[in-house]
Amino acid sequence: MTLIKADGYIDVRSGKLVTPADILIDGELITAINPEKLPSDVNLIHLPGKILLPGLMDMHTHLDLDFNNGFDDIITKETASKGAIRGVKNAKKTLLAGFTTVRNIGQVHLTTDMIDVALAQASDAGWIIAPRIIPAGHMISIQGGHGDLTLGLAADLIQQTPKNGIINGPQEAIAAVRYQIKNGAKVIKMHATSGVLSLEDTVGAQQLSAAEMKAIVEEAKRHHLKVAAHAHGTEGIKAAIIAGASSIEHGSLLDHEGMKLMKKHGVYLVPTTGADAFIDTSQLHPKLAEKAEFVMPLAKENLKKAIKAGVKIALGTDAPLIPHGQNAYELSAMMSQGMSAIDAIRSATINAADLLGFTDRGEIKVGLLADLIAVDENPVLNLKTVESVSFVMKGGQVFKKQ
Repeated sequence: MTLIKADGYIDVRSGKLVTPADILIDGELITAINPEKLPSDVNLIHLPGKILLPGLMDMHTHLDLDFNNGFDDIITKETASKGAIRGVKNAKKTLLAGFTTVRNIGQVHLTTDMIDVALAQASDAGWIIAPRIIPAGHMISIQGGHGDLTLGLAADLIQQTPKNGIINGPQEAIAAVRYQIKNGAKVIKMHATSGVLSLEDTVGAQQLSAAEMKAIVEEAKRHHLKVAAHAHGTEGIKAAIIAGASSIEHGSLLDHEGMKLMKKHGVYLVPTTGADAFIDTSQLHPKLAEKAEFVMPLAKENLKKAIKAGVKIALGTDAPLIPHGQNAYELSAMMSQGMSAIDAIRSATINAADLLGFTDRGEIKVGLLADLIAVDENPVLNLKTVESVSFVMKGGQVFKKQ
């Protein structure tokens, strides 16, 4: 049994600082909070001057990727095995930054191997230092769309199939979903629209048809899995919501009607706007730079409107666009668009847990997982403190203590 003694902890539902913080842990679970009588025979972890938070969660990562003004070398030259090793490196950085759960929302390697599933299984088995990983396997996209990793390469150089997530028509969409699930995916990612860092001419045109999206969502739901929809453009956002997606990733050109639909259907926005602080558009391919410079300011403006409208929001970084290990930057990026500090914290805790459909994490509460982090200040008063986490516990095991 372990006892953590800190100055206080944040009750993320009320937004209040609770003092002191005497957290009793048995195995993976929190068993008591500030009990009247503390047991004497415990492993004591004393964190004077520290404030505890539940482990943070990032709903949009790509652990098998690093970003160096593009991904071409990784996509065309890197094996699946090297991608897995890259993922181990990035998973460790992410956990030590205080993120104890992530969704890996689509791997980006030219292979039918499931890199992120292997990472998730290795994490669950305790082989690697990593967050709990919810893997998507391959992103489901149209031929020539945002998720087609052969876009821009010589025609027929590498054949993409539904196993890689590349589909034409509802039947192939179903086959793609089934292949990802068969091989261990726990969430499905679909590309409703074109994107920024791929060579299509547009950033927001709808790509998957309404029928293809409906087939993807219905097949995933039969297996009790949720669907995350990459969607920048207005029409594609609405089509993905109507098809039954649980989250809209990016949502850059989200309009008022789309916000109303999201609220009506309980769909989360995962905005990823903080990445623009780390992207040097002068170093990008001209087509990508043009799209990024067009869409990034609009994404911020529409996030501001979505916050004001009360759209449900869960944190996502699109790491490595925000570099792995700096994921917490997204919290203050959302705050700069009008979100309160406590709502930013909620986006990475109880909101993320709700999006995932998990009731075992997201707050400091008896019976929940002992996923805990410590910071130097009250983050409700100074949110930047979460960018320098000094203590990380996942499932009762300490991974960082400064």
